Amino acid sequence: MRSGDATRWLAVGRSVNSDSYEAGVEAATEALRGADPKLIVVFCAESHDLKALLRGINTTTGGVPLVGCSTAGEISTVGPDDQTVVVTAFGGSGFTVATRATDGVTGRQHEAGADVAACAAELGAAGHRVLMLLTDGLVRRQEEIIRGIYGVLGASVPLVGGCAGDDLKMEQTTVLFNDEVLTDAAVAAAVASDAPFGIGADHGWRKVGDPVLVTSATTGKVYMLGDEPALDVYLDRLGAPAEAHDDPAAFARFALHHPLALSRRGGEEMRFIAEADFGKRALVLVADAPAGSLVWFTEGDRDSVLDASDAACRSALAMLDGPPIGLFAFDCVARRGVLGDSGIRRAVGRVAKHGAGAPVAGFYTYGEFARVRGRNAFHNQTLVVLAVG
Repeated sequence: MRSGDATRWLAVGRSVNSDSYEAGVEAATEALRGADPKLIVVFCAESHDLKALLRGINTTTGGVPLVGCSTAGEISTVGPDDQTVVVTAFGGSGFTVATRATDGVTGRQHEAGADVAACAAELGAAGHRVLMLLTDGLVRRQEEIIRGIYGVLGASVPLVGGCAGDDLKMEQTTVLFNDEVLTDAAVAAAVASDAPFGIGADHGWRKVGDPVLVTSATTGKVYMLGDEPALDVYLDRLGAPAEAHDDPAAFARFALHHPLALSRRGGEEMRFIAEADFGKRALVLVADAPAGSLVWFTEGDRDSVLDASDAACRSALAMLDGPPIGLFAFDCVARRGVLGDSGIRRAVGRVAKHGAGAPVAGFYTYGEFARVRGRNAFHNQTLVVLAVG
């Protein structure tokens, strides 16, 4: 599906072919629906032979700059799916693009963020701009990547994107850059356009009670809330069922519907609770909630999480001057767990309805990036929408 005009167009192609090379050819061919392609964005199942997939795409596109990543499920105009390839093409004279990648991110997250952000300087001051960021989803301290980007761009360029997945295997996620398949890496595409971009983010989780101070934490773990063990405070304040206090599976089911909300100057960022450390009575997070930060407990259900899809789209579309020519959806895989198969179909359907016929592309992530203003931009259990005007 394509939307736009001769100066700016966006189209999405999709393939369910299990042959990776042919899948790349098919999806890229469907996406190349206009002249002067400027950028290719690829979201694909990690089960594909990614080198062969890229050969198929690049052979078809003639080497148009490419960024992408592996996923925990793919999103396209026809809905959510698994084991597919989704290719988006930006084209026309109304777009200007610069891309960059960096690997060896672990231990140099801040520097890595600065590295990829530098590509935005190639755009100059022309037009409306956005930076799309895709990172290895198993890298810790993603917030430091954001800080590195902020150190280069400040608040002048909005940021959007997500962390790569591997279908919840939690073994290896990859990012794609031109003909390279990279791990422990980040890629970015800086895009300038004659028309505005809009970014919306929403989660659907409701705060419960008063906030509490994180008094002891390390990377990925919260040990103390106030003066008490974090796990006990969390379970008691939320009235968790008895089995969640000592059974890992029961705790995981409960935590899926009760993430933490981390207080930030620009609002709050959700933090997914991956598991409990029953021995140390600690909460294990996929992102940090550092000591000294303020957090709320939250609750939600399928309806509230589904309604967040509408809220994110409305926020993104409100920033445009007219209808979008395309929508990107970066949706947390934990939201997928809450909604179930029927729920994610309804959620993607709502995004498509807001697009009013514009093509849709996206993926289920291990973390989401969204910043319109301010310094912080890393989220969990949140839907982030990029509307291309």
